[in-house]
Amino acid sequence: MLRLLKRAWRYATAALTGKFDAVADPKVQLEQAIAESQDQHRRLKEQAANVIANQKQTEMRLNRTMDELEKVNRSARQAVVMAAEAEKAGDTKKLEEYTAAAESFANRLIALEADVESLKALHLQAAQAAVQAKAAVAQSSSVLQKKLSERQKLLSQLDQAKMQEQVNVAMASLSETVGSDVPSLSEVRDKIESRYAKARGMAELGSESVESRMLEVEQAAMHSEAQARLGQIRAQLGIESGEPSGEVGPADAITDAAAQAEGNPS
Repeated sequence: MLRLLKRAWRYATAALTGKFDAVADPKVQLEQAIAESQDQHRRLKEQAANVIANQKQTEMRLNRTMDELEKVNRSARQAVVMAAEAEKAGDTKKLEEYTAAAESFANRLIALEADVESLKALHLQAAQAAVQAKAAVAQSSSVLQKKLSERQKLLSQLDQAKMQEQVNVAMASLSETVGSDVPSLSEVRDKIESRYAKARGMAELGSESVESRMLEVEQAAMHSEAQARLGQIRAQLGIESGEPSGEVGPADAITDAAAQAEGNPS
């Protein structure tokens, strides 16, 4: 049962992670990754600083113990010399006191020598650890610099991808209809061309119909009557007409009107 619950939890986590990755902003994720790398580098530097500090402290303890060892060694030698002088002088009391002091210095000397050897071993280990820590920090710094450079490259690629996506959307919209309620440009063009062609057809039919010919005849007759009346008015006024003499018959007027109609179609 526990195994099934763990498996279901992993599936749910994976599903949530997949959904998050699908909707997350790549720029935000990139900045988070860089921030995590910078935090890791900072922690590594702190650990390396502690290792180097331990090496420095061990070195100071070793130097201090060696100084003390040298001092105790001089004191022990001096105690031995003074005990020998007391022995030559026959001073038994001082001989015993200087001998006891020399023994104490000798015991202290033995303990300090052991401390020095131990501190030397510790200092060697600390020095090696410090070298490794410095190398790790240098490597981490190099990796971090590469990641920072890669971040700039990825940000530029991300901006280019966004612009290309916008161009792709704009290009795709050119070949798509605007919507069910709004006609496309091609549909409007077809509609206009259909109406224009129909109007031209109706005009051609109208110019060739019997009614249009009858209208031309009526207009020619009216024109002939108007010319005759103008001739009468000029004759009454004694004005000679610039037009050639002779009356225009109805047939000639109809012929002229038909010619004008053919030369200037409506």
